[in-house]
Amino acid sequence: MTAQLNPRGDVAVLVPAAGAGVRLGPGGPKALRLLGGEPLLAHAVRRVAAAPSVRVIVVAAPPADTQAVRELLAPIAAVTVVSGGASRQESVAAALAAVPDGPEIILVHDAARALTPTGLVESVAAAIRSGEDAAIPVLPVVDTIKEVTADGAVLGTVDRSALRAVQTPQGFRRAVLAAAHAAAVDPLTDDAGLVEKQGVRVACVPGSEYALKITRPFDLALAEHLLHAAPAAGQP
Repeated sequence: MTAQLNPRGDVAVLVPAAGAGVRLGPGGPKALRLLGGEPLLAHAVRRVAAAPSVRVIVVAAPPADTQAVRELLAPIAAVTVVSGGASRQESVAAALAAVPDGPEIILVHDAARALTPTGLVESVAAAIRSGEDAAIPVLPVVDTIKEVTADGAVLGTVDRSALRAVQTPQGFRRAVLAAAHAAAVDPLTDDAGLVEKQGVRVACVPGSEYALKITRPFDLALAEHLLHAAPAAGQP
């Protein structure tokens, strides 16, 4: 059954999904790789669509696969699909341009975070609704972190107490994200980085270990395990 998004919701979710996924190994675009017999993108969109605050979902698909992505997502949720760009930043900008008037809270979510709980979508949206200009989900860094030279020699140990691993969805006031993209010069790996360059405060909310990014074959194997273990653990 196709999920009907909340027409009174105040959130638009952008899903850049045009990446090749080279680190995942040979195959098609990463968002269309299979997890539990279903593309990563389908898992991600289903969880986002279940969030009560979400009014609009825009997916930036690989240009050669836009129609296939429309057909894939049509049974899951009412989604707008646009052609993505050569970079993540270009894909987000293309998706943002397709958001209709109305939603003033914009979330940007990685298709590769296919198991992100719906509750995390709501937590990030709630932070923006409460008055933050930008908010990101984070987890504490648990490994010891070393700073090293180009040839692999250790320069020192980094204090990890103030470090956090960043996840998605990342949330923004619409005008803040639009201004950051308009002013962008150098490509960055996330939209919070663009906003930070504009001097905007970025708040943190607790992340979820289920929101892992599927980047390498091991990540995909771990996600397969979590997908099957999730119901027993009470996870969505």
